[in-house]
Amino acid sequence: MVNIAFFGTPTFAVPTLQRLVATGANVSIVVTQPDRRRGRGHQVEFSAVKELALAYNIPVLQPNSAKDSNFIARLSDRDPDLGVVVAYGQLLPDSVLNTPRLGTINVHASLLPKYRGAAPIHRAVIAGERETGITVIKLVKRMDAGPMLARAVRSIGRNESSDEIQSDLADIGARLLVSVVADMSSGCCTEVPQDHSLATLAPRLTREDGAIDWNRSAGDVHNLVRGLHPWPHAFTYLHGERHVILRTSVDSQNSFPQHPPGTICVAHGDRLLVACGSGTTIRIKKLQTAGRKPLATQAFLSGRPIAVFSTFRADPELP
Repeated sequence: MVNIAFFGTPTFAVPTLQRLVATGANVSIVVTQPDRRRGRGHQVEFSAVKELALAYNIPVLQPNSAKDSNFIARLSDRDPDLGVVVAYGQLLPDSVLNTPRLGTINVHASLLPKYRGAAPIHRAVIAGERETGITVIKLVKRMDAGPMLARAVRSIGRNESSDEIQSDLADIGARLLVSVVADMSSGCCTEVPQDHSLATLAPRLTREDGAIDWNRSAGDVHNLVRGLHPWPHAFTYLHGERHVILRTSVDSQNSFPQHPPGTICVAHGDRLLVACGSGTTIRIKKLQTAGRKPLATQAFLSGRPIAVFSTFRADPELP
């Protein structure tokens, strides 16, 4: 039985740790990000992976930096055969990657070599991809560039948001990782090099990524909205007030090419239609004004009517 050092932090990593333990794997140490203060009360919160590790009575290490010599020494003392990384949140130096006898492997939420980086699911949805998946790779110094050990493909629905896809991929990744560990234990795992010429990047998301450019097509805006759900969300401004757009659909039955992109063409009942680029139209189904609760369109408009032919803007309007 291989001795595993598990690196992970958010909820996405939880199913993999659960499945490893359930299948009898020897997870001797868990490495996760330091505890953070969150919320209005600035209460200290454990990562999802730390919560689970403590429930399993697995020792936990939380270095501020994976390059810390004391951390590396403590990891080495565990004498791991294999390192498993799932959304840990730090790049690991060679001194850590090479500590386990069999190396270190990673569950990455894309079909590599596409979407290397911190936000592969979100970036794939924003780009309008019709499929994504999981790739288990052996980690090397170059980000997400190591040889592939296994892949699993998952289609992306036209209206699915990133959180829905992420939840499913977490389970797919857990099953695939356990299979790879079994193959590595028996010495029958095959490494397939990536074609680096096909690589694309998926950089970390920022709040600024959510600004809606209404000159883009309705399909592009729709992809942005669902790709940035549940964070950082797509947003726009109306009369200087910030509105978060939570749910949309492409409206193929209405077109308002005579109106500039961003123009609100219908705002009645449950219908909030906005002109986009290329003569396309998007329907907003759920939105939220800054500081207020999210509302379905009909509830929103009944409490805060919007004038037809007013305009959503990417930036706050000047007085």
